[in-house]
Amino acid sequence: MSVLGSIIIMVGMVLISRCHHPIPSAAATIEFAPGVGADADQPVIQEVAAAFHEADEAVKKADINALMRFYAATYNYHGLTRMDVRRVWQEVFGHYRDISSSHVFTDLELTRANGVRKASVTCTGWLMGTEKATGKPVTIDSWVREVHYLVKEEGVWRFLGNKGGAVPSAPPASAPHHPLF
Repeated sequence: MSVLGSIIIMVGMVLISRCHHPIPSAAATIEFAPGVGADADQPVIQEVAAAFHEADEAVKKADINALMRFYAATYNYHGLTRMDVRRVWQEVFGHYRDISSSHVFTDLELTRANGVRKASVTCTGWLMGTEKATGKPVTIDSWVREVHYLVKEEGVWRFLGNKGGAVPSAPPASAPHHPLF
């Protein structure tokens, strides 16, 4: 997707969010932009999308144990490990209910090295919920052109984190933790 396309998506998200309060939906939405994955292995693309759907179902149910099965043992997102992400999700589940998400995939790359399948999925999306304390719907998080990295372990696609590892100038407690996939 071009820079112009990314800008159009961002402007659209801002306009939509200013026009109405976010209303959590009953289920996650996962969409592929036109042409994304057209030259890739379609069954593998379906497996990757299924991993997002299943993880989103665990989020919707606030089932931390089911959700954590989708994180690779070596998960690292800017220095946050599986244990850190578990804590963050527990905080999210403690403060919000009716959590839902939306993902628009604008790029997908599948690779295989040394027999290991990996995927990088460029995504724009958001995580919404209802504050338990106030009952108000809120956008918990949003992201634009975030790259989700996944690895196929034991026949299952799992979230691996970001390709670059920890950001040396930011301590793990302040490292970005969205979108947690």
